[in-house]
Amino acid sequence: MFSLTLIWAQEESRNYRIPLIGEVAPSFTAESTTGVLNFPEDFGRKWKILLSHPQDFTAVCSSEILELAHLQEEFDKIDTRLAVLSTDPLDLHFQWKKALEEVEFKGKSPVKIEFPLIDDENLSVSKKYGMINYGSNSTRDVRGVYILDPDNTIQAIYFYPENVGRSTTELLRAVTALQTAVKYSVRTPADWQRGDDVFLPYMPDKSDSKATGDAENVNALTWFMLYRKLDQ
Repeated sequence: MFSLTLIWAQEESRNYRIPLIGEVAPSFTAESTTGVLNFPEDFGRKWKILLSHPQDFTAVCSSEILELAHLQEEFDKIDTRLAVLSTDPLDLHFQWKKALEEVEFKGKSPVKIEFPLIDDENLSVSKKYGMINYGSNSTRDVRGVYILDPDNTIQAIYFYPENVGRSTTELLRAVTALQTAVKYSVRTPADWQRGDDVFLPYMPDKSDSKATGDAENVNALTWFMLYRKLDQ
């Protein structure tokens, strides 16, 4: 009996564990405002962002969704798909979506929300993604963000408290930085923006033209901080 109880407890614990950077994102199928969604498979070879909310019609979450809606074209430009999860039922999601699409936010005209709002009333997805505090069914901490690459590997994770809004422009910047780092085999410094110089990921051998490119394109601040420009 003890062994069975231990196995069950371990299973439950795994269900509440946060999947880590470098792991394949857990798959799930759920109802959403755009129909049945198989995440992340339905988005194919795109970058993906999964954001979660503890409840519909909350002021902080509503502001985040409106900001994301106004950035939809920018995310499209970097080949990234958005999916928003909330622990309320689907019918309430539709009501929330309709209400949000009538709001003039920060002087901007009302905007259509084209990304799915996912029903997680049974908390199954929240548990898979480690957003429910083990031993409690409180949805207060369902405030995670997961950035996935085209292979559905988790590349970044953020968690925010319920009383502090997320920076949607930072999500856009983070995906752009991740894509740049992968494409050019570089690293991006603090507060990097598109067009800024990047770090070489290693100490280059100047005799290796493939590693350094044009030596004049490398700026050494110190031996461990080597900048280079990107031809984008």
